[in-house]
This record gives sequence, C-alpha cells and structure tokens, in this order.
Amino acid sequence: MPLVSSRARLATLSALTALGAFVSVGTATAATPQMNGAWGPFGRCPVDAPAMLAADGLDTSPQCVSSFSASGSIKLGNTTVVTGKTDLQIGVVQNPDGTSTVVAPPAGSIIADSATVPGGLLGLMCPSDIPFITDICRQLTDAKLNKITATVESVGTPSDFDQIAGVLTDKPIVNIPVRIHLQNPFLGNNCYIGTKSKPIVLRPSNQTSPSFAVERYNGDGSPNEEGDMSRLNLLGSTQVDTTFAVPGASGCGLGLFGLIDGAVNLKTGLPSAAGKNSLTLNNTQTYLTGLYAPGVVAPDAGKVLARNWHSAVR
Repeated sequence: MPLVSSRARLATLSALTALGAFVSVGTATAATPQMNGAWGPFGRCPVDAPAMLAADGLDTSPQCVSSFSASGSIKLGNTTVVTGKTDLQIGVVQNPDGTSTVVAPPAGSIIADSATVPGGLLGLMCPSDIPFITDICRQLTDAKLNKITATVESVGTPSDFDQIAGVLTDKPIVNIPVRIHLQNPFLGNNCYIGTKSKPIVLRPSNQTSPSFAVERYNGDGSPNEEGDMSRLNLLGSTQVDTTFAVPGASGCGLGLFGLIDGAVNLKTGLPSAAGKNSLTLNNTQTYLTGLYAPGVVAPDAGKVLARNWHSAVR
C-alpha cells in the first residue's frame, strides 16, 4: 500500500499551494544603526555584551570586527548559488594568553541577502521516481511556485578568531556556524541545510592578500590622527573555504514523511563531504577597531569602547 494515496497527495498539494501565500521569503532583521565616520562598518558590534563590557584593557582588550562582501558564491553538493551581500560582525575580547573570545551580536553574526537557487524547485528535486514528488513537479509551471530562495543564517557564536590570519593568505580567519534556509511554498518554512545542533561550519581564509592600512579617530568616529581609537583596514581580498562538510536537508515539505527531504538530497548530492563544497567571497572589506591604548583607561576599557560606540550612533 502506498504511503500516500493519490487523493491525499492532491489534497496536500492544494493545501501547500494555498499556504504559499503565507510563507515568508527571506529573513527579516532588525534595522542596523547608522554609525558616524570610522565607526561606519560596526553598526552591529555587540559592545554592550557582558564579556565586552568586562574587558579591562590590561589582561583583556575589547575589539569590533566587520567583514563585508557584495558578491560571491557557495557550492553545496551539486548545486552552486550566486550570493549577494554578506555582512559578518562580531565582538572580540583578546586574552592575555594570545587567544580570543568571540561575542556574537544578538541577531547573529551574519546577515546575508537571500539568493535565488538556479532552476528553482524543478532543478532541486525534479524529475523524481517518488509519486508524491512527481505530483509536485507537475504543478511547477507557475514561476512563483518554482522559485526557491536560500538564506545563510547564523546558528551559534563564531570561534577561533585569528587576527593575524586576516593579514595572511591560506589561513582560516574564524569559524562560523551557519545553516541554509530554503524557502518555497512546497518546502514549508522549516526547510534547512544544516541545523543548530549540526551546522555547516565555514572557515574562510584569504586567497589573495588584502591591502593594509591603519587609521586613528576620535571616540565619536570623527577623524583625528591622535584620536583614542584605531582602525585596521584589510581590503580587496578574495576569501574562500573548501573545507566544510554539508549535511542533508531536513524539515522540508511540512513533515510529509521526509519525502521532500530525500528528493532534495538525492538531486543535490547531499550530504556532501568536506572537500566537495566551496565558498567564495569577492572583494572583502574587513575592518578591526578598538581603543588605541586600552591600558590608559583600565579597568574600564570595555565600558569606554561601548560609550564611544553609542556616541557615534546617528
């Protein structure tokens, strides 16, 4: 006896099509504050996080890190998607032993534009030998029903930040746990590649060397060659990662016996082992900022950094 009868399949398809009007596309995010002057790239720096505020300027030093790319691509299994804007922001506390503690913003370390998956649902899981999936494939003459968006979402705090690696090539800069949210009326709103417990862990490194510059500025972001803030600018590098593994899709199709999960995984080659996937971020703009002489304001370096940040909010 088939798992799903023809009548049940048709009824479910009708319900899914109707539900499509209510399925959100993309990820809503809170507005990022606009910052003055040299603080511009750091609108999401978590300066008010307890770990950042507790940094004293002697044993521990607080910093903000931002890395932006306007375009790139990500290959997961057999599928390559062209990506749009990607913005990574984190707080970093430098420890006396040379290690660092990473602090994520409340809304997550990465905010990324949603990207359109080539071929849509037809390309992702059709044709199929599974009757239920075949029924869906027959419905995909409507471009709106066929379109799939993929959005990179943070699912935890980044780790292993290496400030020196940001200047070098071929050395991982930071570990970033993410999942990919696939959205389409037939997939439901809980279709992900990667999960909170088993994320995709990206480890980007510079493939090409960035340009290097240092500038000083006042706490409110205004330029000053003798200001109490400093900013390191690492610009123009291509960042890549080919080391990450990709788990199979899960949660797709409103829990319909996992049939859509299986169809997506079969067509796209997931799960996919490390070495078979890749990330490319073009023309990255990476910045690191902190107090020029944090020891001068010890033990309140974290509090002073936060005060400076707030003074620069427009």
